Amino acid sequence: MLISVGLTAFLYVVPHGELLAYPFVLLSTLAHEMGHGLTALLLGGHFDQFSMWPDGSGVALWSGSIGRFGRALIAAGGLVGPAVAAAIGFAVGRTDRGARNALVTTGVILALALLLVVRGLFAIVFVALVAGACLWVGRASRGEIARLVLVFLAVQLALAVFSRGDYLFMAMAETAQGPMPSDVAVMSAALLLPYWFWGAVCGAASIVVLGYGVRAYWK
Repeated sequence: MLISVGLTAFLYVVPHGELLAYPFVLLSTLAHEMGHGLTALLLGGHFDQFSMWPDGSGVALWSGSIGRFGRALIAAGGLVGPAVAAAIGFAVGRTDRGARNALVTTGVILALALLLVVRGLFAIVFVALVAGACLWVGRASRGEIARLVLVFLAVQLALAVFSRGDYLFMAMAETAQGPMPSDVAVMSAALLLPYWFWGAVCGAASIVVLGYGVRAYWK
């Protein structure tokens, strides 16, 4: 983890480091939108489509008779998705076997998503690259490398919880397809109370989840 944090800090001090960090912005978008889709599946709905654009925005479309509590949970699933993914990465990244299995599982899930729900050239290329990289590192690399890759990715997702935290307190989201209600606005419409309240709840939940993952890693 210390190596991963050091590499991350390096991205922010070298010239044009933001360009090197750009793929990890897209990675957090992928985790966010997959969080929506997988939550919909867990609640008995359908994950219909995932799209993403070069500006880092994305959208997950789902369908099904879920009810207002279900709609709120699906919205929250995207908001805490990066934190959950990071925590799982930390928790299983303690061992070579755990890291390899996590990367292979991630690659398989993304490969299935690629076949079933990913739409648009940009999203297809990015998801294919991430899926292929996860499968290759998980299957072909040494255990130490697999652990480093997994924990490094987990650090990036953990940082995204804070660097993109302003989204938790926005009523509208700007995407490449134009403005649309934000996830916290969807939660507010479904469960009442202001959108910023649900943003604070999801932010606190993300921090708790991350704390659990980091604690599990250092045990």
